[in-house]
Amino acid sequence: QVQLVESGGGLVQAGGSLRVSCAASGRTFSNSGMGMGWFRQRPGQEREFVAAISWNVFNTNYADSVKGRFTISRDNAKNTVSLQMNSLKPEDTAVYYCAARRGVVRSTTALGEIDYWGQGTQVTVSS
Repeated sequence: QVQLVESGGGLVQAGGSLRVSCAASGRTFSNSGMGMGWFRQRPGQEREFVAAISWNVFNTNYADSVKGRFTISRDNAKNTVSLQMNSLKPEDTAVYYCAARRGVVRSTTALGEIDYWGQGTQVTVSS
């Protein structure tokens, strides 16, 4: 089994910054070939793609709504992936979920194609 545990959510004012992180563990977890990403679920809406990074960190992709404001990174030595969120807006308020997949995670990846999910961390941006 693989466990993904998020941390770093919280309350921030619009225009502020927040960093959420995800620690991966488990006997079967291997960074090699494992794409990782972040999705979010806003109140009353479906879970949506936010950002993703390839296992070798060479490739990243972002939802249009967060491009230029969010940055995804990963540290394979520590089995962690992080999302730095700047210039936050009230519409960024959501539960943010860490995701891992044996393969590539991209904006077109269906939720059912994700192999592992974290439990989610709440990010609230006040206006």
